[in-house]
Amino acid sequence: MKKLFLFYFFLASISSFAQEKFTLSGTVSAIESGETLIGVNILIPSQQTGTTTNEYGYYSITLPEGEYEIFYSSLGFATQQKTISLSENIQNNIYLENNTESLDEVLIKSDVEALNIRKPEMSINRLSANTIKKIPVVLGEKDVIKSIKLLPGVTGAGEGSSGFNVRGGAADQNLILLDEATLYNSDHLFGFFSVFNPDAIKDLTLYKGGIPARYGGRVSSVLDIYQKDGSKRKFGATGGIGLVASRLLLEGPIKKDTASFLVGGRSSYAHLFLPLFDNDNVAYFYDLNTKISYNLNENNKLFLSGYFGRDVFDIADSFSNSFGNTTLNLRWNHLFSEKLFSNLCLIYSDYYYGLELSFVEFDFDSGIRNFNLKYDFTHFLSNNVELRYGLNSIYYKFNPGDIKPTTESSGINPFKLTDKYAFENALYAEAEIELTDKLAIQAGLRLSTFNRLGQDELNVYANDNPVAYDENLDIYQKATPIDTVSFSRSKTIESFANLEPRFSVAYQLNETSSVKASYNRTAQYIHLISNTTAPTPFDIYAPSGKYIEPQLADQVAVGYFKKFNNYSFEIESFYKTVDNRLDYVDGADLIANNAVEQILLNGEARAYGLEVLFRKNEGKLQGWIAYTLSKSEQRTPGRTPAEIGINNGQWYNSPWDKTHDISITAQYELSNKWSFGANFIFQTGQPTTFPNGQYEFNNLTIPVYEARNSSRLSSFHHLDLSATWTPKPNSQKRWKGEWVFSIYNVYNRMNAASISFSENTDIGRNEAVRLSIFGIIPAVTYNFKF
Repeated sequence: MKKLFLFYFFLASISSFAQEKFTLSGTVSAIESGETLIGVNILIPSQQTGTTTNEYGYYSITLPEGEYEIFYSSLGFATQQKTISLSENIQNNIYLENNTESLDEVLIKSDVEALNIRKPEMSINRLSANTIKKIPVVLGEKDVIKSIKLLPGVTGAGEGSSGFNVRGGAADQNLILLDEATLYNSDHLFGFFSVFNPDAIKDLTLYKGGIPARYGGRVSSVLDIYQKDGSKRKFGATGGIGLVASRLLLEGPIKKDTASFLVGGRSSYAHLFLPLFDNDNVAYFYDLNTKISYNLNENNKLFLSGYFGRDVFDIADSFSNSFGNTTLNLRWNHLFSEKLFSNLCLIYSDYYYGLELSFVEFDFDSGIRNFNLKYDFTHFLSNNVELRYGLNSIYYKFNPGDIKPTTESSGINPFKLTDKYAFENALYAEAEIELTDKLAIQAGLRLSTFNRLGQDELNVYANDNPVAYDENLDIYQKATPIDTVSFSRSKTIESFANLEPRFSVAYQLNETSSVKASYNRTAQYIHLISNTTAPTPFDIYAPSGKYIEPQLADQVAVGYFKKFNNYSFEIESFYKTVDNRLDYVDGADLIANNAVEQILLNGEARAYGLEVLFRKNEGKLQGWIAYTLSKSEQRTPGRTPAEIGINNGQWYNSPWDKTHDISITAQYELSNKWSFGANFIFQTGQPTTFPNGQYEFNNLTIPVYEARNSSRLSSFHHLDLSATWTPKPNSQKRWKGEWVFSIYNVYNRMNAASISFSENTDIGRNEAVRLSIFGIIPAVTYNFKF
């Protein structure tokens, strides 16, 4: 910590040399709604410098005394030019008009490109809500998760699934934030939809590498999503009516220019038609987004945002499943001065999973809950130095499962799996420094700690080894506990501490190109206990502790970036290693297991690859081509020379290894009435394990399997098209509507979700059976706004 303070004072001393300099600061908002805007470029051409607004719409830049032409520029808004005479600190709040045409666009374009090129950011992708809404997806519902799967380095966990994998990492290694609250499940209807209402989303950023020190807790990526604040200027509504689901969002001022509200809801209703086909099954979802924003004064803003979502799945009154997320965030933005911005958050997050089995007459509930305190500061020390620092404390409660009989005659005894508790803390500091006109760095350090707190009935094993190995049979078995002990909640069973350095550097080759490099170390203290390739509601989260080590990842990346005319080109190469990646012994049983440590072994993982992104950013035709060439592997060697480990201790393909991944997406505006969208996806088939033999034992046929994940499903690909028709684009009426016609999987490719093997009793031979989820799916949606 002493080094952190010395680092801080060193940076602070840099600003002391700035003589006769003053600060221009403020917020940038949309004039129509009063909504703050993220990532707006503030440019001063005469000084060849600039800055951007942060995630709360705030900016600050320090300049020598004088008169300046200031340009405020953001995609989709008219560029605004201001003449500022800077002889004192000035707070200048700006409101931009919606307008895709800008007279100053050519003038400032090179300055915008130079500002983005020299920023020490890499392995970062941003998508606007408008871009997401133009991408055709399954069942006509615009989808955040399916949109980011079109980016390089991001693949899907399976067709129709909202789980995603980043640079060869598992789905549970992604930190998903909605208004800074953690979401533990990102999909509805087992992956047909994501939990994010596109009408409520303002901005999203995906960090695949070069992760800033302010983020922690996951080793693969960060998906940071912010909801709209709600219009402070006028009441409005946005919605859509589709074949499967509909949505409605309302927003407006509580007090004009001071306070606003937002409330949005979605629900599916396809299950209402199932009785017409003599189908007693039920499957539907609903969710609710809410937010209240209040400007106390120029220096203080309050926000209260929440999300609630549930999925319900019933099968003929014999099986009922309910699961979903709940979040609540109370946030306070405060300006200590024009150079010091702070954000204080109190966050509640809960993931619940409930299962009712009527045919055996019992209920099963599980979940994870946390309370999170965040306090972040942004310090604009000088025009060339921006410092961020803060703290984060999270208290966890893990409920692995609670079984309760639903009737007295069920014969089921109540059984509660042992609750687990933990406390995660972190301190961080990071600085973005422009060393010269061509060289900029971002350096940070995060100190994270994790305390596994006391619990009831913790198993004790001989030699602290919960997994036994039978050398005669060459198999792993559950070790028998020699004792159980209980600890009070105030006791710490096990503690961990990790330093997580982060570093990025950018060198500008010329006005339109740069090279960048990054390194980051990240720690993950909670684990998803699952033996499926994609997240499911049955998965259980477990904390690190006496028998489970935290995952530690190191990633390096280098890249070349170029912007020219209306295009941009990016190419990156990365290499990532992960220590303590959990693996499962053969035959592992995860359901209602009160001692999961008996089936887990610590292994390692690695991933490396090349990513290419070519993008057209302006004009009637926009879109991108993304290609990823990568490898993702795991290995779990034996703990001693006598043990065989998993897969004989050899590297094997991870379940999410995709050698080739190509995505092409395009949007074309034919006229103010018609626009079209298309995307094409091709991926190498998912790794799987097939049987390669069988033998008879006690009149039973026992399959013999090949090496783990040594085969693959067939290649995955499909083409999607959409057309959007706006009947009255120039209407002056408040009600504005559009029709969206889409076709998913135009050429009806039957992609394999899985392949199972069984005996065909008609011919008396074994056969492979392919399961496909989607063929061609047309959809129609009516969107409206008033």
